[in-house]
Amino acid sequence: MLRHLRVLPAALALVLGLGVLSTASPAQAGTRWEAAHPRRDQVLDRTHNLQRRITRERREGEIGPARARALRMQDRRVRAREQTMARRNGGTITRAQQAALNRQENRISQRVGQ
Repeated sequence: MLRHLRVLPAALALVLGLGVLSTASPAQAGTRWEAAHPRRDQVLDRTHNLQRRITRERREGEIGPARARALRMQDRRVRAREQTMARRNGGTITRAQQAALNRQENRISQRVGQ
């Protein structure tokens, strides 16, 4: 009986430890695709975020419909470039390509709030 009491805390710690290890934080949560293509995921997250910003600025009247349309078109071009780059590299993009796409996103992003 006493031997079982010594094992119980160790077993409980093991179960609790595995429970802590198996829970994923929001930063780690995601799909297998996101894990396999982190650079593409980062670029695409930026394009989606920029689209939301354009929509919000348009709704609030900060930018007009023509400017919003032009910004969305520029952002879609960045997404198309990302897809073309990935297609040429077997589904991934390089760090240099990611940096180039991010620079393009930065330029568009600066125009959103003007």
